[in-house]
Amino acid sequence: MELLGQPIGEAEVEARMRALIERNAQAGNGVIDILNLVGGHAEGMLDRLPPNVRIRLNDATEEALRRAAEAAHRSRGVVGEQPAWMARAVTTSMGAMGGMGGLPTALAELPMTVTVLLRAIQDVAAEHGFDPSEPSVRFDSIEVFGAAGPLERDDGANLGFVGTRMTLTGPALHALIARVAPRLAAVLGQKLAAQTLPLLGAAAGAATNYAYTRYYQDMAQVHFGLRRLAIDAGRDTQDLVSEFRQRVE
Repeated sequence: MELLGQPIGEAEVEARMRALIERNAQAGNGVIDILNLVGGHAEGMLDRLPPNVRIRLNDATEEALRRAAEAAHRSRGVVGEQPAWMARAVTTSMGAMGGMGGLPTALAELPMTVTVLLRAIQDVAAEHGFDPSEPSVRFDSIEVFGAAGPLERDDGANLGFVGTRMTLTGPALHALIARVAPRLAAVLGQKLAAQTLPLLGAAAGAATNYAYTRYYQDMAQVHFGLRRLAIDAGRDTQDLVSEFRQRVE
């Protein structure tokens, strides 16, 4: 629930803004290190996937997001908020199992990983005092996947996801997923390529799932941290986001 009280002072606003800027800058460092370690050059790993898989990757990611949007939400009625390490432990195990059988098992594991990632993002929203069952929070949780991904963070594109607020109607949800899916597909394609490495598939799958979970948890902290800060400071969200972007860029 978004409760309004006495706005916090400028010193606290500045301290929290600096912390969010620092988290945004550091997000994804572990992913780059791991992909470079297991793949030599992370940027070229997508070329290792068969052409038919690369062609279908976007559609597969879009379908995984659609299913995850409902599955992650329903899971909250069964399992309450979980600590951040729990999501990383679950996705790490999934990545290891997905990498054991090469590309076929990695593709089968993909929708489950997307669901756990989305659930982890929703847990961050709850950590900042937002109700994940509210339509705007569910929408924002999916929007976090619109971050460009760790390999592209230096171009400022990661900031493009911050600040979107829409009603979670059926058409709006489908439009959001269609917009987010290509970016997420590019990120997940790197993971799939790592899981196909001979003899390293299980280890690579575990390592990349762990790193990607941390990355999207960090992106969620930035997203919902800014939204919470705007409320606590009595500031317009878009104005605060604009200031954040200017300072980061």
